[in-house]
Amino acid sequence: MKSSQALRILALAGLAIFQSHAARADVRLPAIFSDHAVLLSGAAVPVWGWADAGEKVEVSIAGQTKSATPGADGKWMVKLNALKADAKPQELTVKGRNTVTVKDVLVGEVWLGSGQSNMAFVVKSAKDFEKEQAASDLPQMRMFTVISGASEKAEENCQGVWLVCSPQTVSVFSATLFFFGREIHKSLGVPVGLINSSVGGTPIESWIASEAQHASPELKGFFEIAKQTEKKFDAETAKAEFEKDLAKWNEDVKQARAEKKPLPKKPADPVALRARKGNVGGLFNGKIAPLIPYAIRGALWYQGEANTTPEKAPFYEHQLALLVTDWRQRWGSEFPFAWVQLPNFTRPGEGWPLVREAMLKTMKLPKTGMAITIDIGEQHNIHPKNKQEVGRRLSLWALSSVCGKKVESASGPLPAGHEVKGDKIVLKFSHADGGLAARGGDALRGFMVAGEDRQWKPAATHIEGDTVIVCSPEIAKPVAVRYAWQDWPECNLINGAGLPASPFRTDEWK
Repeated sequence: MKSSQALRILALAGLAIFQSHAARADVRLPAIFSDHAVLLSGAAVPVWGWADAGEKVEVSIAGQTKSATPGADGKWMVKLNALKADAKPQELTVKGRNTVTVKDVLVGEVWLGSGQSNMAFVVKSAKDFEKEQAASDLPQMRMFTVISGASEKAEENCQGVWLVCSPQTVSVFSATLFFFGREIHKSLGVPVGLINSSVGGTPIESWIASEAQHASPELKGFFEIAKQTEKKFDAETAKAEFEKDLAKWNEDVKQARAEKKPLPKKPADPVALRARKGNVGGLFNGKIAPLIPYAIRGALWYQGEANTTPEKAPFYEHQLALLVTDWRQRWGSEFPFAWVQLPNFTRPGEGWPLVREAMLKTMKLPKTGMAITIDIGEQHNIHPKNKQEVGRRLSLWALSSVCGKKVESASGPLPAGHEVKGDKIVLKFSHADGGLAARGGDALRGFMVAGEDRQWKPAATHIEGDTVIVCSPEIAKPVAVRYAWQDWPECNLINGAGLPASPFRTDEWK
């Protein structure tokens, strides 16, 4: 099955389920509770939906039955007792005046993935697709892709369906989530459900509830800048410019075809692009709110590229922390949360290092992790194809920190303090598992050192245990160090498991 065909089936099936549920006047469930679903093991599982006020609703699965009575708004919810992981297909039955039966339900691990295009990036576009497709007959792995868009208000339901992983369906799975889930499935031997709610090109502010952002004093400056930017945007002018560009593009396409040359890139419609990205909180409303409080083991975030502009990057550390804490609060659970640090990529300016630093700083929150990818980017491709390694690195954190499995290392080296000693600075690292080293046995690269004059010089370095000692013959009294502080840095510090160290700096200079 071609990926475009699978996507059409996904969209039509999701719409059919959504419409059939919406048409009922009696008991109905949100789309997330549909055939082939995976429920979380080892924790209470909320099941909810709608029915007539006062109608008794019974929910049954795996030998247990829970009941609820809808309120005046027609909403009801039960919480199932913790279920054991089970690869045997079961039925979830919901009874009121009518009966709704969800078939082929498994119990195991459930993870939510969200973000922009690198989370949306499908297996079909990842490296070695044919090889991965041939090995994708994994019926205990399923993925629910949210196909609804942004909304002005928090929605109660979304569109989407659960797909069972197979060579016919895997092409449209989120690659990062698939490769992550495959490692979890392989290690734990239990079913894995993956929920993909992501949209390419979207900024983090679209994914956090508007009221939470406007209540944050740290984001006051962000909204002042956004207000000025909004004033400058004129939809009519933008539309006219786009139509002019589109007309020229059509002529260029004709000429390119006549001359048998590559076709030029189609211009983007700025008005449509703004609508797709959603306003502040728009994607949270349309693509996250309908999933709450579906029981998940944890969440994975792959985003940041859209927030690397000079006016946005300084706010990212506050936004990412807010996204984590607000989602957790709304779910009523401090579930584990990890993200993918932006990889190496050529984009001038300090935006990429600042967003990477924001991601590193946000690890101060409990139960968080980060996949460091500073060594697997592509210099001129913002969508690197090696999603296998991205998923694997996320799984190392999850298996170690969440699932209690022993792994060689859960993370690449992270800065853990520094000390100035005369003309040297001693940098200490956590996650130096198996010892620090330079990849390939080469000399360490990527370290810069500065004195009080803030002039950066290449550092001479050597490793001692879990520390790196840096100095420069040009600086008698060093005060600060930076590592891999460029968009496309030359850097090679790793631990014994071959995982790269995170970019960082010891200063806070602008």
